[in-house]
Amino acid sequence: MSLEVNKVAAAVLTAGIAFMVTGLIGDLVVHPRKLETSALATPAAAQPAATAAPAAPTLEPISPLLAAANADAGRALASRLCASCHNFVQGGPNGVGPNLYGIVGKGHAQVAGFNYSAANRALADKPWDFEALNAFIARPSAAMPGTRMAFAGVSNPAQRADLIAFLRTLSPNPVPLP
Repeated sequence: MSLEVNKVAAAVLTAGIAFMVTGLIGDLVVHPRKLETSALATPAAAQPAATAAPAAPTLEPISPLLAAANADAGRALASRLCASCHNFVQGGPNGVGPNLYGIVGKGHAQVAGFNYSAANRALADKPWDFEALNAFIARPSAAMPGTRMAFAGVSNPAQRADLIAFLRTLSPNPVPLP
């Protein structure tokens, strides 16, 4: 019978004893100083008495960037970021998200046959203008709390302008630029 199993067990036990002895010697040599208070605790006086909601970062207006926006770059960006959930073809089917053909200037939650979130349906009387699209594309969850769209957003304003310029072209009568 082979003694390989015994050799493995002996190696494991020897390593465990060596680590234990090393720990004991380390405790004897090093005398850590215990802190009187936690280094991570924040003083109670430093917290404001009334907790105000943090101010949302304001987005720069998209209108000035739209004049120089590139709809072809927006098309490429849309095919990379949006096409997995949205369709851009007139009369095309809805996907995970609604068909976005003709979205610029159209009211929220207006695509027939799509099950919108309550947050989106609550804005049905408001149009998707350039600034509303800018805010939503930048960060959907901040622009429309309660939306079902699980997308982090596009932080680059020039890319958002390109994307909006592309969405503007998806109409027989594009909305005029501001």
